[in-house]
Amino acid sequence: MPLVLKTNLPKKAVRKGGFSLIEILIVIALIAVIAGLAISNLGGIFGGQQEKAAQIFVSQSLKIPLTAYKIDTGSYPSTQEGLKALIQAPSGKSSKWKKPYIEELPTDPWGNAYQYRYPGSKNVNGSSGYDVWSFGPDGSESADDIGNWK
Repeated sequence: MPLVLKTNLPKKAVRKGGFSLIEILIVIALIAVIAGLAISNLGGIFGGQQEKAAQIFVSQSLKIPLTAYKIDTGSYPSTQEGLKALIQAPSGKSSKWKKPYIEELPTDPWGNAYQYRYPGSKNVNGSSGYDVWSFGPDGSESADDIGNWK
């Protein structure tokens, strides 16, 4: 009787689950392409929001500090005193000036200082109010200025 050896090796190797290196590389490449497209489109999504943020700031954000300043001192800061008067007491008003009304001088979304004028000439309150504005994306006085009068 011939001697028969039994082995546990299958006659034909069968692939069971898992991914090949090529399949993994293809998936990584697809993810990189999709991520690249998404990141490149973020500028377009958020780009238009800078104007909106500047408009909200000039029309709403400075109302409370400027009103508190007016209540304490009797008037809004003059054009010469500017928004700096909300941080540091102007000369001649230190006895009425109560506190810093804002923590730091604000800058617009493009990194430029906001402009201020009192009495205002463009806002709906006319000479009884103030003008606060940003020069906008171009950083100079032009038609794209964003102010509390719009």
